[in-house]
Amino acid sequence: MVIFCSNDTSPLMNINTTNYSFEFFPPKTEAGLAKLEQTSQALAALKPRFFSVTFGAGGSTRDRTFQTVVDIQHKSGIEVAPHLSCISSTHDNVREVLHAYENEGIKHMVALRGDIPSGVVEAGEFRHANELVSFIRQETGDHFHIEVAAYPEYHPQATSPDRDLANFKRKVEAGADSAITQYFYNPDAYFRFIERCGQAGITIPVVPGVMPITNYFQLARFSDTCGAEIPRWIRKRLEAWGEDLVSIRAFGEDVVTALCARLLEQGAPGLHFYTLNKAEPSIAIWKNLGLSGS
Repeated sequence: MVIFCSNDTSPLMNINTTNYSFEFFPPKTEAGLAKLEQTSQALAALKPRFFSVTFGAGGSTRDRTFQTVVDIQHKSGIEVAPHLSCISSTHDNVREVLHAYENEGIKHMVALRGDIPSGVVEAGEFRHANELVSFIRQETGDHFHIEVAAYPEYHPQATSPDRDLANFKRKVEAGADSAITQYFYNPDAYFRFIERCGQAGITIPVVPGVMPITNYFQLARFSDTCGAEIPRWIRKRLEAWGEDLVSIRAFGEDVVTALCARLLEQGAPGLHFYTLNKAEPSIAIWKNLGLSGS
């Protein structure tokens, strides 16, 4: 049984409404753009709190991210949060993009350290996400609601759980408003992380990241890269189906629905779906849970 903090400082208790959000990546082709527009329209009908849009390693899709963010917010009417990374960023170009987003009415931001691409020697003028958060606050005050990343199963480069938590706390102290976790399939890892946050005096909402399961080999590749554990019982079931995507998707829908139900029942302040620009898997889980938007 999970034991929550007995005081009101737990991040699970520090929010009055349940927030739902969906994440996209900027497409590279016209066909991808058309698909994303259909996906964002379908998910906008659920009335989520916000959408977020990623960019490639080293900011390689920064321009496409900007245009995607602006287009989706204007067309859907849903608030959109662009990702902003430390990697290959300078104070000048971050300042420029912040004010460009301000001018377009963007008020939400996801501030990340990001992964250093192969062959890149210099990370940029920001070494850590807390430095980026501090700079955003310095330049724009309280204009942006700032999200940061959290890792219930620990960042793959963390040298210890305590150091990982200390890194997270620095981002919070720099001015983060809330956090989104890496996806996971072990809810106890999330609840233990939240308990440790409460003990460390971290009170911002920490929303679980959710990855629908639709393709085992793709999921395994993502998970091996980002350090998200696929429990052995799930991995073995998925491996057994091989290329049988119908069975994988049905099983994945059941598993992720049960995961989300437990998270919400035990106090998680929302869910953040990693959609991979597909609406149907997230909508299926949403309907199974009987959710309603903000």
